[in-house]
Amino acid sequence: MEDNKRFDTLGRLEDLPQAYRDQLTQRNLVPLWPSLRGVLPPNIPTRKTQTTHWRYSEVRELLIQAGELTPIEKAERRVLVLANPGHGLTNMQASAAMYLGMQLLLPGELAPVHRHTPNAVRMVVEGEGAWTLVGGEKCPMQRGDLILTPTGLWHEHGHDGKDPVIWLDVLDLPLVYYTETSYHLEGPSQSVTEGQGFKAYARGGVAPTKVFQRSSKAYPMLRYPWADAKAALLSLAEEQTGPDAVQVTYVNPETGADAENILGFYALMLRPGETLRLPARSPAQVFHQIEGQTDVQVETTGFTLVEADTCCAPGYTAVTLKNRSATAPAFLFVADEAPLHRKLGVYENRG
Repeated sequence: MEDNKRFDTLGRLEDLPQAYRDQLTQRNLVPLWPSLRGVLPPNIPTRKTQTTHWRYSEVRELLIQAGELTPIEKAERRVLVLANPGHGLTNMQASAAMYLGMQLLLPGELAPVHRHTPNAVRMVVEGEGAWTLVGGEKCPMQRGDLILTPTGLWHEHGHDGKDPVIWLDVLDLPLVYYTETSYHLEGPSQSVTEGQGFKAYARGGVAPTKVFQRSSKAYPMLRYPWADAKAALLSLAEEQTGPDAVQVTYVNPETGADAENILGFYALMLRPGETLRLPARSPAQVFHQIEGQTDVQVETTGFTLVEADTCCAPGYTAVTLKNRSATAPAFLFVADEAPLHRKLGVYENRG
């Protein structure tokens, strides 16, 4: 006990003579002990991520105005970033490793070809007629679809429909930027190739094996249609009678690994009237309401997600979700930092 008390209060920077501190500064040196508890706090890490709720009705209004104020040629990607105030709005972070943005594409517009080092996914929120071309594969964009644009793959967005199309971007940009490896390249227009992964892998448990050979692509499936994910959730709900969550993970259909290697993506169904308590895990989480309405409680903060709303919760914190409807299921898209945490060896589920 006495040994523990010795370290309850560590020496402060102000306790050191100014002349000594000046010598440290001149030699680019910093004493660790005054900041030790800040970088290695007891039990729970220091977290900047705050529970934050972005109402789609508010975002959409300003995003449509952005379409009137800024042509696509002046924006390249017309996006409003969903910034977490805990990280500072200018840092464009939803959490330590996740970036969120709402992107608008108007009829007839083309977001030009480029590729970049951060991994990205698109969760389609509203509208019909848009498409994303990724590595030559043309992916139609329909509400609730998840579309991958992984690191290094050329991609562009186009819109052949009549109404605005909006989608949610989720990137590992903060991590890639932190490691000083974030950049993009512009490229020429792509040619559309034969084959679409979302058709080839449309049934669970089977994979195309042309002449007995499996796909060698790192990302054999780039579009995950919402119709298929929703059908899987409804089927699971019929099979599961206990209190387990009705949830699916978006995975690489060839390997079973996470769809991308840094962030995890899931679809979650709440049965009519269901309340679900998600355990306190190390990764931060993002929730996006695809259908229905959900009451969210994160520690002392509570709010309601309506369709197309998005929220973020910090890691090491339990989250309680309640379907507001007693007659219809609610569906959410979830993104988290779990794959990154597993690679770093820091993933925890505290129950």
